[in-house]
Amino acid sequence: MDPTNDPGLKSFVDVSPGSHFPIQNLPYGVFRPREGGPARPGVRIGDLVLDLRALEETGGFEGCARLPRGTFAAPDLNAFLALGRPAWREARETLSRLLRAGEPRSASDGSFRERLLRKAADVEALLPARIGDYTDFYSSKEHATNVGIMFRGKDNALMPNWVHLPVAYHGRASSVVPSGTPVRRPRGQIKPDDAEAPLLVPTRQLDFELEMGFLIGPGNELGRPIPVAEARDHVFGLVLVNDWSARDVQRWEYQPLGPFTSKNFATTISPWVVTLDALEPFRCAGPPQDPEPLPYLREAGDGAHDVRLEVRLKSREMDAPVAISKSNSRYLYWSIAQQLAHHTITGCNVRAGDLMASGTISGPDEGSRGSLLELAWRGTRPLSLPGGGTRTFLEDGDTVEISGWCEGNGYRIGFGECRGTVLPALD
Repeated sequence: MDPTNDPGLKSFVDVSPGSHFPIQNLPYGVFRPREGGPARPGVRIGDLVLDLRALEETGGFEGCARLPRGTFAAPDLNAFLALGRPAWREARETLSRLLRAGEPRSASDGSFRERLLRKAADVEALLPARIGDYTDFYSSKEHATNVGIMFRGKDNALMPNWVHLPVAYHGRASSVVPSGTPVRRPRGQIKPDDAEAPLLVPTRQLDFELEMGFLIGPGNELGRPIPVAEARDHVFGLVLVNDWSARDVQRWEYQPLGPFTSKNFATTISPWVVTLDALEPFRCAGPPQDPEPLPYLREAGDGAHDVRLEVRLKSREMDAPVAISKSNSRYLYWSIAQQLAHHTITGCNVRAGDLMASGTISGPDEGSRGSLLELAWRGTRPLSLPGGGTRTFLEDGDTVEISGWCEGNGYRIGFGECRGTVLPALD
């Protein structure tokens, strides 16, 4: 076992039971102090954030041969992501040691805590990287089947190519935002069934999509695909994703080239990136794949992660959010390694900081569906809310919260929260 994953590890930082951020996690992000100052990389531990720029300046990474000086001087993690897994592991081992209970260099040093540790409540969590490109996959068989049944009927639910390759589209990186950013209801062109011509109106069918995403570390040369067996070495870590969707806009525009303005207005991600090393104890088998994929997509070993996922909804009239969906990332038919191998099979080059999302994650039962489109079955089965309200799609003032975690032996590896509130469309 990697010693940084030891369930018995304890930090000198007081981490409450059930916290998403014990010493076994140590996710990376970028933050800005609320009192002002430049953005800087950090690592989450309990209710605190370790300032990596300040740690580097005080010699905290001396002796780390794979971490060049100034790695954490930038206002993003891109330089660190580009270094690759040996450097990531060296940094993780160093941070785990510094934050361990009984570590003389930090546990008894008051200045260490004062200079390097900040309360998470006193900082603003930002995007963890400069996201150059964004790709959204369609990797949940249950979700693809549900949508196919609604629009094409049970006999033609899955398109013929779906079980042979990870379907995807290229999204818009400029509108990826961190958790907590409000989402403005978009205007778009729709065509109701009873209308003779399309209309330009605020979307009437705004939806969330429960997804997970991964950030690319080292890229590949143009023209050289990433083999599936090496794909995980190019993946830094995972985040939660809500790829907001305007269903009525999408229905009108998506043929023949797929979603465009229906998906380009906002994609929310959780700010703390959980590394693959932290998730290693929670690797598991994904669904069986039949037919067997082509050789370039055949992955040896377990390619999925046992991440429990929950979606909560809060309207303006509700006092507290209510869980409306519970799912798991292990339901994904296509793994992250297969997604990346297929993305680059043409020789497409990916770069440090690129974001890939899984597509909506739905499970085998009604309560594990990852969108309102499915939960309310295209508006025919309204979802009941506490206090008597219902939802078929999102209304102004609604807040959607996505949470995810892995359950360990006495600890959790969590992703925090991916949250957004719907604002009215502009006049």
